Amino acid sequence: MAKIKTEALIAELEEAASQLGLKVIYEKGDFVGGYCILRAEKLIVINKRFDLRHRASTLARSLAEVGIENLFLKPAVRSFIEEEMETANENTRNKRTES
Repeated sequence: MAKIKTEALIAELEEAASQLGLKVIYEKGDFVGGYCILRAEKLIVINKRFDLRHRASTLARSLAEVGIENLFLKPAVRSFIEEEMETANENTRNKRTES
């Protein structure tokens, strides 16, 4: 499968968010970021201080949380989102076994 540059990946993920009616905002702060609803507006908040790879990861996980099943995405973009969800699920399982 063809790789996609991180900048292009972020642009594709932002477009997917837009198609789902989500607004993507970039802010500085002491937070990880993700999907939220603020005053009835659906948002994905991304920490500006993060590198591009981490921003893409946050976008991908947020989109997966909302649901991308009925959305057309380039195969490389869909694959990235699926890989991010697998990583998130593995991290969750590892934290549970450590407790």
